[in-house]
Amino acid sequence: MLVLLVAFAISMGVTLLMVHHARTGGQRLHDHDLSGPQKFHAAPVPRVGGIGLFAGALAGVGMLAWRQPSLAAGALLLLACALPAFGSGLTEDLTKTQSPRRRLFFTAVSAALAVWLMDATIERTAILGLDWVVSFPIGAALVTIFVVAGVANSLNIIDGFNGLASMCAVLMLISIGYVAFQVGDALVMWLAVAGVGAVLGFFVWNFPAGLIFLGDGGAYFLGFYIAELAILLLHRNPAVSPMFPLLVCIYPVFETVFSIYRRKVVRGVPAGAPDGIHLHSLIYRRIMKWAVGASYKRSAARRNSMTSPYLWMLCMLAVVPAMLFWDSTPVLAGFIVLFGVVYTGLYWRIVRFKSPRWMVASKR
Repeated sequence: MLVLLVAFAISMGVTLLMVHHARTGGQRLHDHDLSGPQKFHAAPVPRVGGIGLFAGALAGVGMLAWRQPSLAAGALLLLACALPAFGSGLTEDLTKTQSPRRRLFFTAVSAALAVWLMDATIERTAILGLDWVVSFPIGAALVTIFVVAGVANSLNIIDGFNGLASMCAVLMLISIGYVAFQVGDALVMWLAVAGVGAVLGFFVWNFPAGLIFLGDGGAYFLGFYIAELAILLLHRNPAVSPMFPLLVCIYPVFETVFSIYRRKVVRGVPAGAPDGIHLHSLIYRRIMKWAVGASYKRSAARRNSMTSPYLWMLCMLAVVPAMLFWDSTPVLAGFIVLFGVVYTGLYWRIVRFKSPRWMVASKR
C-alpha cells in the first residue's frame, strides 16, 4: 500500500507544480495549437503531465526498492529502459521538434533495451505462423519491439480527452497487477501498483477540469510501461495465456489498426495522417452536443470530460474478461473477436448518425 500512496502523492505533487508553473509564466509548457483535427480544448493547456507521472513511478519504485531490495534491480532497470521513449516524447512536448517517426524510433530503442537487459520478449502468441517466428531469438526480439512501439503509439492516439488515456491505463494496470498476484509474480505486481498510483496522481488534475495533459512524454512512457509489464508477465509465467496481453490492450490497439484501415483503404490517405473521426472524436461531436451551454469554454470542457466515461466502459469490455479468464486462450480469443465486433458496430452506427439510444438517453 505504501508503494501506491507514495507514487500517488509524488505524482500529484509534481503535477500540481507543473500546473502552477505553467500559470505563472511557463508558457513553453502549454499546447497553444488549438486548430488540429484532434484538438478539443478551448484554451492553451500544459502538456507535460508525463513529468509528474514519471516522478510518481520513480518514487513508487524507490519505495519498493527500500521495502523489498530483491526487486529493486528489475524495477529500476525497467524505468531506465523507458528513458528514450519518455525523453523523446517530452522533448516533443517542450520543443515540437520530434516527428512521430522519431518518437517511434526512440520507443523502439526502449523496447530493445528491455529485450537486451531484462529478457522481456514475446515467445508465445497462440497465433499460427507467428509462433514460428518468435521461436527464434531474433524473431522474438523484432516482434517484441514492434509490439511495444505499437502499444505506446496506440495509447498516444487515444489520449484526446480528459481522463481517457489515463483511466484506461489504470484499468489495464489493475488487470495486469491482479493476474501477477494470482501467479505470484511480485515484481510485475508491485510495478503495476506503482503505475496505478502514479497515473491516479496525474488523473486528479486531468479529470474533469483538464488542468494538464499527459503529452507525448506521458503517453509514450505509459504505453511502454504497460506493454512491458504485460510482456514480462507473459514471459515469466507460463500459466498466463498469450492472449491475455492482447485483450488487456485491445482498445487502444484496435483503435490504431482500425484507424489505419479507415485512412488507407476507406479514405485513401496516408496511414499517419491526422484526422478527427476516431471513435472518441465522434462521441464528442455527435453524442455530447446536448451539453452545449451559453459559455463555449465551459460547455467544451464539459463535453470533453463527459466523453471519456463512454470509452472507459468500452475498455472494461476487454479488461474485465481478461482478468477473469487470464489462463484460457480460447475464451480470451473469443472476447478479442467480440470486442472487434462491438467496436466496429458502434463506430459505424455513430458515423452514420444512428447512435444507440442508450448513448443519447440524456439528451435534452
